[in-house]
Amino acid sequence: MTRVLVANRGEIACRIIRSAHALGWEAVAVFSDADRGAPHVGMADDAVRLGPAAPRASYLDAAKLVRAALDAGCAVLHPGYGLLSEDAPFARAVEAAGIAFAGPTPAQLEAFGAKDRARALAREAGVPMLDGSGVLTSSGEAVAAAEAIGFPVMLKATAGGGGIGLAVCHDAAAVPEAFARVGRVAGASFGAGGVFCERYVAAARHVEVQVFGDGTGRVLALGDRDCTLQRRNQKVIEEAPAPGLPDALRDRIAAAAVDLCAAASYRSAGTVEFVYDGEREEASFLEVNARLQVEHPVTEATHTGLDLVAWMLRLATGDGAMLDGPPPAAAGCAVEARVYAEDPGNDHRPSPGLITNVEFPDNLRVDGWVAAGTEVTSAYDPLLAKLVATGATRADALDALAAGLARTRVDGVATNLALLRAALAHPAVRAVEHTTATLAEVVVDEPRIDVLCGGTLTTLQDWPGRTGLWHVGVPPSGPMDDRSMRLANRALGNPEGTPALECTLQGPALRFSTPALVCVGGAEAELTVDGEPVERWVPFEVPAGATLDVGPATGRGLRTYVCVAGGFDVAPYLGSAATFTLGRFGGHGGRELRAGDVLAPGTAPRTAPAPVVDPPALTSEWEIAVLDGPHAAPEFFTPEDIEALHATAWRVHFNSARTGVRLVGPRPRWAREDGGEAGLHPSNIHDTPYAIGALDFTGDVPILLGPDGPSLGGFVCPVTVVRDERWKLGQLRPGDTVRFRRSGPSDGGVLARRSDVTYRRSGDDNLLVEFGEMTLDLGLRMRVHALQERLAAEALPGIVDLTPGIRSLQVHVDPDVLALPRLLGLVRELEDDLPPTPELEVPSRIVHLPLSWDDPATREATERYMAGVRDDAPWCPWNIEFIRRVNGLDSV
Repeated sequence: MTRVLVANRGEIACRIIRSAHALGWEAVAVFSDADRGAPHVGMADDAVRLGPAAPRASYLDAAKLVRAALDAGCAVLHPGYGLLSEDAPFARAVEAAGIAFAGPTPAQLEAFGAKDRARALAREAGVPMLDGSGVLTSSGEAVAAAEAIGFPVMLKATAGGGGIGLAVCHDAAAVPEAFARVGRVAGASFGAGGVFCERYVAAARHVEVQVFGDGTGRVLALGDRDCTLQRRNQKVIEEAPAPGLPDALRDRIAAAAVDLCAAASYRSAGTVEFVYDGEREEASFLEVNARLQVEHPVTEATHTGLDLVAWMLRLATGDGAMLDGPPPAAAGCAVEARVYAEDPGNDHRPSPGLITNVEFPDNLRVDGWVAAGTEVTSAYDPLLAKLVATGATRADALDALAAGLARTRVDGVATNLALLRAALAHPAVRAVEHTTATLAEVVVDEPRIDVLCGGTLTTLQDWPGRTGLWHVGVPPSGPMDDRSMRLANRALGNPEGTPALECTLQGPALRFSTPALVCVGGAEAELTVDGEPVERWVPFEVPAGATLDVGPATGRGLRTYVCVAGGFDVAPYLGSAATFTLGRFGGHGGRELRAGDVLAPGTAPRTAPAPVVDPPALTSEWEIAVLDGPHAAPEFFTPEDIEALHATAWRVHFNSARTGVRLVGPRPRWAREDGGEAGLHPSNIHDTPYAIGALDFTGDVPILLGPDGPSLGGFVCPVTVVRDERWKLGQLRPGDTVRFRRSGPSDGGVLARRSDVTYRRSGDDNLLVEFGEMTLDLGLRMRVHALQERLAAEALPGIVDLTPGIRSLQVHVDPDVLALPRLLGLVRELEDDLPPTPELEVPSRIVHLPLSWDDPATREATERYMAGVRDDAPWCPWNIEFIRRVNGLDSV
């Protein structure tokens, strides 16, 4: 079976793979470290790592590509576009290795790659030309050539493409600097610094003809395209056929393109580009792109059954039958929009990052490579996808594309979608009066919120967060101080679940493009709008163009909450907009906000606002209500330990976060010498689920567990914060003191015991069911699983999560719907109905995994634990050695 090496990345790599598979071929992908999880790697039949993300060390390393093709047994190499697609030495090396190059010959790449040589070939073939010069050797020669041609002129690099290495000069004074700059850019980008000069057409359109040749002189013209809408000489919107061309001119440029390529015995796909002067109705030769063009889909969409990539692959193996008959029939119109990860509102600055959501219309052709979870790196071109619409008329195609773009969204990175939408509605575009300067005049008026400063740790959160996934380790996240955020949202009339910003310590600076109504709650902090102070807890107007600055929390409290009327438009991830930074998902790009980010205001339905009359009381000396359990005295702690816990003014440690608030105080005496089979320290137990707000003793250090997890672990929790006071965890500052107030019975958290089952309280919204003694027993684990399945089947209203541990099951409920005493009775009844352990049957599977992972993240975690907690734990300094020792293995 024929194998092709796909020597490219992104959407074009995906496209080549699809075409190869349609031919019945196998495709071999290449990838850099940054693209290890990219779609083209998974689509291919085989994949080869090239090296680090840097292009020079991966996709631009010709030797590695040739070696990959040889090692993978590839008969053909397709270069795609960009990268090495027009590099003659690379094509020559491919063919020297006995591999067919799916593109023009090396000699053709050399001839057409140097623009001065291409111009000479075009002139010999009788192609219409702009006035221009040969290669210029000095700035003085460039000035003389420009004056002879007449201003304005354009200085251009002889090598390269894609609009790189161009400079427009309107007078002689601008020429020397432009000459030096173009030569410098050309040398850096293409390794060749030649510069020439030609007449500049100010009100120009960019028109091109698609050609395909078999290398023997047979060449087909496959229609023309208009690629006029550009930014920085880079195409953004293309269409086929080119609108508004006189028929005679259309025929003339098609014939000229065929003559030029036939004279060179051109092989494979290529494009002959022209500058069209609408006032003169003249088209003049611009250059030849000796490769597949990014915009080739619009030509395919207007030619029945045409697959240019498949044609290139077939021709590379000697099959030129596609040129034997007439070209595919042309009909209708097609328009393509390129979606880039860049911000038009910030000078088209690239916007790398994690894409958290993608929605493309299903009625358009989408050539893309991104999905939720794709990491867009700054190492490569920011093109994400191409959307292609067709129609019987140009207006139909434009309307279809506009409708498709209206249904398209990409979250996590800034994109040019708003610019594309505005461009398609521009009167000049609709009237075919657009030029290469038109896109710069398009006004984007979609509302946006620019992040000028991200603050210390600002994330998007919603309430109650991401519930129902605790059993697979996904925490709810959400606001750490839910009371403040919910009250501020109510003050605006927003629903309680409306996304808002949680700002830790230092808040952000946000510039609003349209007027907004804002309310800020939480910690004491200075708030200003364009330098004028505004109050917390009271809604205030932010005018269009104004900047809201949320200063540092310098008074009491640690976190402020910025709520906007209508909220923020952020796509839910696993059912919530909440940001989980450790998991890198949710919110904006799965991370904290940074300068340069762009947020969109939301359109959440609003009701009558509820003024904040009793905001949460902030202090630096906190008292927090707790309930005993799940693991208190006398089993794990001594009565004196529990007495000291409630009598101590614990100090908040600086090493605290959303995962947990670390406290400093006396060490417990413990009611036992060690954790038995569960571990060497008396705080150790077999892994058990945790409740948010549980006071987790990690060794001798207590940590109030926060909304970002962990979901379970091997440490005891003597008390748990009651639900209505967990908001206080979000406002604890380093240096604050905390006293715990018992708000229930002194029962050690044990609600009931029967046979070998213990029912424990974990706050006022969690019941922890423990089976048997603290031993590793698969029979106990099966009982846990059986009870979990039975509870899930009952689908009791009020149950939020069912989370299993090694020998325990935690049932998280909404106590307003299902109170703990009622839950306890129901669980006991269901447990009674379970068959004896030897008769249990549960679904099972076998999974082969390493015993432990020795990865950089694990080692870093151990180092941080040693530095911040203790350095004499059994698993320090290397967890792998600990696993070896406790399992009695001979070697790591």
